[in-house]
Amino acid sequence: MPVEGLINPIDLRIRAGIMQGVFPVAFPMVPGWDVAGVVDKAGEGATASVGDEVFGVAWAGGYSRFAVLDRPVIKPAEVSFETAAAMVTVGEAACRALAHLGVRPGRTLLIHGAGGSVGTLAVQVAAARGITVLGTAAEQDLAHVNGLGAVAVAYGAGWAERIRAAAPGGVDAVFDTSGAGVLADSVALTGDAGRVITIADPSFEEHGVRFTGMDPTDRLPEALPQLADLIATGKLDLPVWRAYPLTEAARAHADIEAHRNQGKVVLLP
Repeated sequence: MPVEGLINPIDLRIRAGIMQGVFPVAFPMVPGWDVAGVVDKAGEGATASVGDEVFGVAWAGGYSRFAVLDRPVIKPAEVSFETAAAMVTVGEAACRALAHLGVRPGRTLLIHGAGGSVGTLAVQVAAARGITVLGTAAEQDLAHVNGLGAVAVAYGAGWAERIRAAAPGGVDAVFDTSGAGVLADSVALTGDAGRVITIADPSFEEHGVRFTGMDPTDRLPEALPQLADLIATGKLDLPVWRAYPLTEAARAHADIEAHRNQGKVVLLP
């Protein structure tokens, strides 16, 4: 099907070879998994028909004009193709991590990288469930994170002490979306490595922390239609910063590496 594709920060890490121990790939490779578009052809037993507007995870090579989806999700008319592509990995990852952590209403959750795409959705979903959320973020993102329903705490030296001051009752669980070397202090905050989960730090085994996302059977695809409905009804916000032509994928990567983007980055066919 013709697609619009999303650039995820992990695409940059895979391209740089940083994630070979977690997501091994053979180079050269075409990156990208998150796509949205119109069904051009439907195979036998397909759950979508030609002409349907859908989104989902491509088998591989989402940076392309056409992609193959084996579990397409029907896109609500109220959700743009850009937003639909933007929610696939980040939305599923946010919901999956929250499900694995099992944080109940009234408990306290710390989200590292709360100003990023996964963090932005995780904060909103957790806060809507009645969970007290703290989020570490860069200085320029603090107001944004507060506006999502979290207590924003500046990342950087001394962040753990700032979290303890903001949550004197303690932290029940930690979701690391940043991969910024925060696992040791996160385990110390919770007192239990089993209450910390990461989607971004390849050193997880050193700390006894769970990494989620490597195993396809670990995914939570049922989260996608639920998230689409929430976005369609205005209950969740996922900003798309800029859409680039497919031919400018390298420039899009450069902008993300330089932290110029304030929201998701999409590639147009």
